[in-house]
Amino acid sequence: MASPEHPGSPGWMGPIAQCATGTEQEAAATGPDLPCPGPDEHLGKDSHRSQDPQKGSPPKGGRRHTVRFADTPGGPSPNSSMTTGELQEYWRKEKRGWRRVKLLFEVASARIEERKVSKFVMYQIVVIQTGSFDSNKAVLERRYSDFETLQKNLLKTFREEIEDVVFPKKHLMGNFTEEMISERKLAFKEYLSLLYAIRCVRRSREFIDFLTRPELREAFGCLRGGQYTRALDILVRVVPLQEKLTAHCPVMVVPALCAMLVCHRDLERPAEAFAVGERALQCLQAREGHRYYAPLLDAMIRLAYTLGRDFVSLQKRLQESQLRKPTPWGLTLKELAVREYLY
Repeated sequence: MASPEHPGSPGWMGPIAQCATGTEQEAAATGPDLPCPGPDEHLGKDSHRSQDPQKGSPPKGGRRHTVRFADTPGGPSPNSSMTTGELQEYWRKEKRGWRRVKLLFEVASARIEERKVSKFVMYQIVVIQTGSFDSNKAVLERRYSDFETLQKNLLKTFREEIEDVVFPKKHLMGNFTEEMISERKLAFKEYLSLLYAIRCVRRSREFIDFLTRPELREAFGCLRGGQYTRALDILVRVVPLQEKLTAHCPVMVVPALCAMLVCHRDLERPAEAFAVGERALQCLQAREGHRYYAPLLDAMIRLAYTLGRDFVSLQKRLQESQLRKPTPWGLTLKELAVREYLY
């Protein structure tokens, strides 16, 4: 028999009814490109003093230290006996094998588009992740004015950092010749690659927006218009790229993932909606103060109940987070999502 205490029952109002109206914005986080620092960083400055500066071996009278390691595949044994110098050399070799996730940019093609009052060239950009087969390569189109806007925006914040990056010059004539288009394809490829090589630039809002915002705006516009299938088609293409660009700050992709959840749910695909919601929760992790945290958990509780899954643990998680850090909210997940990318 249905009980008012369970989601889906007629008398169940959900946690939203117990909270006041309001939202809370959380600042974006940053993180390193590498997955973790090597022991060189943890050994500290004192470890270097124990070495003979000429041979890199322990000083006279020194002794070997037994160092305990976590059981890491391919690492030293848990009871490895290594000098500080040998330990540092081991991790130097290990770090040479670490590689940051990298993206390659290719301007694969170009086409001339004519409208009633304008004519311009659209350049097709292909973004691929290196190191393994990338089944989610991104394909997008931008025109010269889009690149120009990116350059102007970057100059406002990163003028010194990009002073050596050459931006293709604008020409009054000859922009539609095959020679000029081919020249610009190569120039834009080089331009994007050089920008991506600069850490602060590739992590900037300006660079990420250039590659994802037009598609996200279109997708969220479709969501607001109830065109859920069209919105999903766009989001499925752009979210993988957004995830690669924001690996240093996964929380940035949460609005897009929540939009996907809303589309799947309103298209009566609760299993797909729940799966996307789990990805969004993973991105949020312990960010209980984030404006999406409580509405997302509330939506996941309802989906879990519909699917016959464990919703009690999700309810407990939400209740505990509210006890630890009360966060007033009155908007549903959909009401939050439709307010994104309005401009």
